[in-house]
Amino acid sequence: MQPPRRSRNFYVANIVFVLFAVAAWAAPGGKDKKSSASTIRWADGKRGCTFTRDEDGKYRYGLQSDDVGITLAVDSQELQRSRRHFGRFIGVVLAFRYTGPNQLDVRNDHIKLEFMSHSHVVQKALDPDDFSAQYQYDVAALVHEKEREIKKHPEKKQEIETTLQAYQKELLDMQEFLRTRSLRSVRLDRATPETKGWVFFSTNSKWIGDWKKREGFVLRISLSSRVFEFPFILPPVEGDLILRRRGEN
Repeated sequence: MQPPRRSRNFYVANIVFVLFAVAAWAAPGGKDKKSSASTIRWADGKRGCTFTRDEDGKYRYGLQSDDVGITLAVDSQELQRSRRHFGRFIGVVLAFRYTGPNQLDVRNDHIKLEFMSHSHVVQKALDPDDFSAQYQYDVAALVHEKEREIKKHPEKKQEIETTLQAYQKELLDMQEFLRTRSLRSVRLDRATPETKGWVFFSTNSKWIGDWKKREGFVLRISLSSRVFEFPFILPPVEGDLILRRRGEN
């Protein structure tokens, strides 16, 4: 038995509506909106791209495009340093210069780092204030744990307290560093054309294991309708070592 004419029209109308919705969702216009940002990628020898090995122990990658210039600085010993931190993280220094007539928003939360050798994990830049608070929480949790250990093993009191003092000093130093030298979100214009600061990324992930002898990364920075990419390897050349001036960090 055929359904009444009214019901059949009702079903047809609903089918047409669903097909229209699917077509609208899959339309090229939607994809263009998602991928509308143009990608500007650093490459050795490419116009507007520079690379230097400097006496302060850092590799510097420069990328200039129209009205924006960005410099990425990475310490040649950053991988070794990261193993000595209480928290698991690595850091880079970014410098921006805007020469356009309007405004450009530089946002810490629009910066990401891809770990090429570790399942291509992508980590967002850590918010400096949140990172500082988490660092303090982790150290406090460790202190509490070690205090209980001292009660169980009083003979290890001096050894444990020495370790805790080192972690507490690192906490204070790190909080001061984050407060004074982190990259902060800022709007660049003719009055304020430049900004610079450290950006940190957590390496606390089940997909990020021990460092290999050479590690590959891709740093991505979203600025307005552009994405700036910096692919880099630490060290750039196997066995590379920069002899830095004494006193540099």
